[in-house]
Amino acid sequence: MAVTAMELKVKEIVANGGLPRSRKVDELRKLQSEARGIQRAGSEGPMSPDDGLQDDLRVVEKALHALDADVSEKGAATL
Repeated sequence: MAVTAMELKVKEIVANGGLPRSRKVDELRKLQSEARGIQRAGSEGPMSPDDGLQDDLRVVEKALHALDADVSEKGAATL
């Protein structure tokens, strides 16, 4: 199974021993927001059975969970 660009970014952030946990969480939240935006944009286009957008979001949320960070989306759009 191929490693995606998102998986590489997430692994790089999590493995960076120079970053404190709070900074890792901040960086992962940026990726989470980016992945959600891309996923929303993708849902407005033609349907693709396996475009990988859901997988990217899952990778980021799994890393946030591993760092004991809340994975729920923050902001007015949260239901």
